[in-house]
Amino acid sequence: MTKVIEARDISKLYRLGEIGTGTISRDINRWWAQVRGKEDPYKKIGERNDRSSVGNSEFVWSLKDINFDVHQGEVLGIIGKNGAGKSTLLKILSRITAPTTGSIRTRGRIASLLEVGTGFHPDLTGRENIYLNGAIMGMRKAEVKKKFDAIVDFSGVARYVDTPVKRYSSGMYVRLAFAVAAHLEPEILVVDEVLAVGDAEFQKKCLGKMKDVTENEGRTVLFVSHNMGAIAELCSNCLLLEKGEVKIKGDTTEIISKYLNASINNEIHFDDKPIKDASVTQLNGKIQLKVTYAVKSGLDMPNLGFLISNELNIPLFASNPKLDNIIFNCKKYYSGNIEVEIETPDLLNGNYWVSLWLGDSKEDIFYSSNCLTFEVINKGSSNSLPVNQVGNIKPKCNWKFQ
Repeated sequence: MTKVIEARDISKLYRLGEIGTGTISRDINRWWAQVRGKEDPYKKIGERNDRSSVGNSEFVWSLKDINFDVHQGEVLGIIGKNGAGKSTLLKILSRITAPTTGSIRTRGRIASLLEVGTGFHPDLTGRENIYLNGAIMGMRKAEVKKKFDAIVDFSGVARYVDTPVKRYSSGMYVRLAFAVAAHLEPEILVVDEVLAVGDAEFQKKCLGKMKDVTENEGRTVLFVSHNMGAIAELCSNCLLLEKGEVKIKGDTTEIISKYLNASINNEIHFDDKPIKDASVTQLNGKIQLKVTYAVKSGLDMPNLGFLISNELNIPLFASNPKLDNIIFNCKKYYSGNIEVEIETPDLLNGNYWVSLWLGDSKEDIFYSSNCLTFEVINKGSSNSLPVNQVGNIKPKCNWKFQ
């Protein structure tokens, strides 16, 4: 199968607070070392991309020695925590920025959808931007004209196509940008988390389109997302980045499982947040959630909300005291402990995420998405992504055979 992307030893060095390495003298030093066949003088002083530590160097490797291949018709998912280097890698692949070291070989035209507004001129109308993007990709006006109606129809912005895009909402922007990128027939389509801006219906439409162009048209897609459900549905292979380095590349199901298992954390502590401590345990169909909080202004009716999601980030159920008609005494609460025991239907094997919210009837005090995790392993196999499993809740059924 033909390789359409070959990445070899890709690294990207940034100077904190600066663009590039900061000064012309440093660029000259790097060039002079290259001319003499010497190693980049700044390569030795850069530190690993670890946003959780302060570090001692003013240079940080956003990416370090990245190697991978992508074949024609493949959909490669790229996952990892915030700050792992996913967006930087896509910008290098899209030639928006150059790598500090290494090389990338691509075969075919690349269409990128990285940020809201990428590739659009805000003062031009939607119509004009469609033709502009076609020209940038080397297409003739007649070729773009043939695709124009399909682009507008897919985007759903027909009424505003002759309006300057600077007046579009972010959702409209993304709708048109994706429609342009997908319909102008690039050999390689690069899509970042930007699709999360669109509504659920449009996200589903985009996933269907990406699947169609790969399966039926043989195009290649690189897809970055924190939505593990979308990654699992669309991508045959996956690349896991961790602190700017490739942790592992391989089968999507296996990579997602390892990524989520590494994130298991059933206790958290915050030093400077309203929620100080939180923990979750699960046993025999009951989930016990405990939270310790302390606030400066006081809460007139402490309200702790929780959301339980599966490992593909699909919400399963949620609640808070107000929904359960629990009313606290009418006084100011500045600190305290809240415990809730949640009786659930039988959860199947897997990892589950807990999001927390704290507030009262007047304001939101705290929200943290997917801050706690727990694992269900008490029903046989502990495989977190069983091949034949559909859903996460085991239904209670009354069967009759005659």
